[in-house]
Amino acid sequence: MLHVPPLVSTLTIGLVLAFSLGVVAHRLKLPPLVGYLVAGILIGPFTPGFIADQNIANQLAEVGVILLLFGVGLHFSLKDLLSVRAIAIPGAVAQGLVATPLGMAVGWGLGWSPGAGFIFGLALSVASTVVLLRLLQERRLVETERGRITVGWLIVQDIAMVLALVVLPGLTGLFREGAPAPDAMEIVRQVASVLGKFAIFVAAMLLIGKKLIPMLLHYVAHTGSRELFRLAVLSIALGFAFLAAELFGVSLALGAFFAGMMLSESQLSQQAATESLPLRDAFAVLFFVSVGMLFDPTIIPEAPLAVLATVFIIVIAKSAAAYVVVRLFGHGRTTALTIAASLAQIGEFSFILANLGMRLGILPGEGRDLILAGAIISILLNPLLFAALDAYYAWRERAAAEAAEAASPSVAEKEEEEEMPAREPIRPTALKDHVVLIGHGRVGKFISNALRERGTPVFIIEDNADDVAQLREQGIEAVSGNAADPEIIQAANVGEARCLLVAIPNAFEGGQVVEQTRALNPTLPIIARAHSEAEIDHLIKLGANLVVMGEHEIAKAMIEDVGSVRSPTKPGAGEHVPALEPDA
Repeated sequence: MLHVPPLVSTLTIGLVLAFSLGVVAHRLKLPPLVGYLVAGILIGPFTPGFIADQNIANQLAEVGVILLLFGVGLHFSLKDLLSVRAIAIPGAVAQGLVATPLGMAVGWGLGWSPGAGFIFGLALSVASTVVLLRLLQERRLVETERGRITVGWLIVQDIAMVLALVVLPGLTGLFREGAPAPDAMEIVRQVASVLGKFAIFVAAMLLIGKKLIPMLLHYVAHTGSRELFRLAVLSIALGFAFLAAELFGVSLALGAFFAGMMLSESQLSQQAATESLPLRDAFAVLFFVSVGMLFDPTIIPEAPLAVLATVFIIVIAKSAAAYVVVRLFGHGRTTALTIAASLAQIGEFSFILANLGMRLGILPGEGRDLILAGAIISILLNPLLFAALDAYYAWRERAAAEAAEAASPSVAEKEEEEEMPAREPIRPTALKDHVVLIGHGRVGKFISNALRERGTPVFIIEDNADDVAQLREQGIEAVSGNAADPEIIQAANVGEARCLLVAIPNAFEGGQVVEQTRALNPTLPIIARAHSEAEIDHLIKLGANLVVMGEHEIAKAMIEDVGSVRSPTKPGAGEHVPALEPDA
């Protein structure tokens, strides 16, 4: 009988089961990652049936982490990162100072050594990069101030964990009886070595990588081969992550983040993000599957109080510390609550730290099981925390609106000066006979410029908050958010609009916008864009009057110009007609 290699079986069964249970979770109005985690539990060693290869699953998950951090780096610049250092560094330190003593208290209650409690608490202090970034991306918060602070916070935590992993073996003598006393000079030398290598890595990326990476990608782009371009993106992400880890001792994720950041100022960064998206999402799913495989469900009935204490430290204590730090630095309640909720979970570095503690003979097996249980439960709770925040913000908006209506003008003015909720109050536009434009990428910008030249009123919905701010500075009505959100699309006053133009490249999201709009105004002309015949059928079925496919329009333009093009008198004297390219 033909034997299926463990890599193939782990990848296939992991993805198929994650997809199946993700769909079930979605049908039950739960986040899909719940299904991914359950899929991991089902193919893990603690449940009957097929057992996937844990080592292979972890390695595949690491690829997902690399691509995820590379994608985030594409939306960041060094200036963005440095702008949040004043809050990110003390914030990460504060969370460690809160979680570590509380973890030691739990360890003391369970009869562990102080060293075991220290490692346990330290593992609970660091958030999961994958979980946090997926939630920020789903809510389009990565490029906001809250997103930049949170990502900066993560980078500080990652650097701290790399230091901890290097230093802990040398501190074994402090934590374990019979072990030789730690050499203080050796520990100082190790810390200096790690910090020195990191500084050299950053300098190399700024001096060499900032020029080399964009130059390489631009060269490949000029070959005209999409296959080579996609391969170049993956090679840059994985290659620089590998070099960072092997040459400088930096984590793979951090190396990929810096590679993306060096490319962020290039015009090709958006296209690079698009090309890496499918693989990034697939491998990120495998991260959640690999986490589920580690979980032993028996720890919950065997030590329920210890599990509750662990979850309390992760979800409540850490969040409270983050909230206080953000507020102390002068940020509003909205920013503080969002960052606190984002960091209320643990993940990959916690597992690595737990495994190191067990190898050193410091952390008992029960400690690792509690860390894994805390990770699973906190990851499951994290989307629910954000849902609770959304409900709270919606309640605040309604309460503020009602209070403003009933209050005197002077009181209302004071209330308007108070802190805004996480998502600004959406007020319907007063425009009439206007064009509603969904998306302000390259195609959207071209459309909005043409409409303004004609004097046509336009209302723009764009998910990039910075772009929306620039549009408002130019006197253009715009709102930030996902147009598929009923509250957002209602703000466009589609009932009295002239037309709806869906300029976003994602046909599935565009279809949701078309469906929502058609329900609000059955007679409104709707024009959308697509990249395939199947997408055209999908959008028309949902209510679009006209769907424009870029390839069709290019072909029509070329055919129409066949008879009018004259031979140039000399090479290179032909006429250049600019064409729209799909934006990301």
